[in-house]
Amino acid sequence: MEELDIFKQRKEKSEKSIIIGAILLILGIALFVLLQNIMVLGIIIALPGIVLLAIGFTKFQKLSDEFKVKVMKKLIEDLIEDGVYNPKFGLSMSQVYSSEFVRRADRDHTEDYISGVMDGVKFESSDVKLEEKHVRHTKNGTQTTWETYFLGRIFIFDFNKRFDGYIQVLENNRPHSNRKFKKVKLESVAFNKKFNTYSTSEHSAFYVLTPHFMEALMNFEKNNRGKIYFSFIDNLLYIGINNMRDTFELRMFKTLDQRTLDEFKNELLVIKDVIHELKLNNKLFMKE
Repeated sequence: MEELDIFKQRKEKSEKSIIIGAILLILGIALFVLLQNIMVLGIIIALPGIVLLAIGFTKFQKLSDEFKVKVMKKLIEDLIEDGVYNPKFGLSMSQVYSSEFVRRADRDHTEDYISGVMDGVKFESSDVKLEEKHVRHTKNGTQTTWETYFLGRIFIFDFNKRFDGYIQVLENNRPHSNRKFKKVKLESVAFNKKFNTYSTSEHSAFYVLTPHFMEALMNFEKNNRGKIYFSFIDNLLYIGINNMRDTFELRMFKTLDQRTLDEFKNELLVIKDVIHELKLNNKLFMKE
């Protein structure tokens, strides 16, 4: 808690610098635009504002990086057996695309890598950001914009057995693979409305996606914001949560206290929720 208080004080100082800098910059711009006879005064006021803004944002980013290394790393190691955390790196892009539920990006980034064992199940995960490039030609030149179509977390759970066939259960999505997937309609009307189910073997889909397992997937989707994707490939289960947010990031102007740590802890325990809700640790849905 003492260390948390130190981070809280540093965070408040960086935010104060940002607020004062923003006020000075706005005031300087207003004087420059509205009062032509004292434009110089506007510039004199705006320049310190720009400096304070830059200092504040730089300090906040440095603080956020240190928080991950000193606080989040220990939290993860305490909660997860053989827990490994690296805030600067993430899953490789070959791992991301092996999920087969995301298309290839024009620009990509991964960070906040976590691996370990929970309830006997090995896993890896990281934040993933995927962007698509859009180029528009106008009379004034070429405009380039970037559209983020996936921002969230991807999990990979590892098993000692192999799934029979390939199955994808996707919320408002389709497989991005050359496999001969066929769309499967399952017995649950509610499940079919929420998810699109694809499989290379209809028999395998019915074998894995039992009524209980479908209910577990529905509960998991209900408890997690964003679009949810599941992919069963060989001996791996991939789960994507596309919620358009970074995990484990300090929020500017949001109080840093024990509740913040509890929120991060709950985000970590999503891993445990997956294992328990889907009963992955007893492998009931897998063939010998």
